[in-house]
Amino acid sequence: MLLPSSPFVSVSVSPSPPQFSFSQPCYGARPAALRIEAARQLTGRVVTTKADKTVGVEVVRLAPHPKYKRRERIKKKYQAHDPDNQFKVGDVVELRPSRPISKTKHFLAIPLPPRDTRRKSQLLPPLQSQSQAGDDDDQAPPPSPSSE
Repeated sequence: MLLPSSPFVSVSVSPSPPQFSFSQPCYGARPAALRIEAARQLTGRVVTTKADKTVGVEVVRLAPHPKYKRRERIKKKYQAHDPDNQFKVGDVVELRPSRPISKTKHFLAIPLPPRDTRRKSQLLPPLQSQSQAGDDDDQAPPPSPSSE
């Protein structure tokens, strides 16, 4: 195929099929893959409920000190959306990222189930001495003589 003659163009170009090479990525032929992102889930304690439909949540994490390498507690306060005003100060909530709700609110407060508060004595089987004492208490008392 010849290009139109011009004083500036004097090159003939022959059509060639597109070349495929493993060394060069082929971006146009990449299949549409599902985008998987790890959601940043935070857990914290509610510290303020003054605003309507908003709770202030303090998240505590451990991070090494840059110079001394000792782990220290770092606290950060986030504003989270609470549409039903269901949380009180001291509640433990999970923060899930969401669309921006306001200038400072980018999280949704989700209630966490209460932690298992059973005592260690309830989790472990009774000691042998306790079970023997308990067996004596469980037995029926001897029949008392009754006057007829």
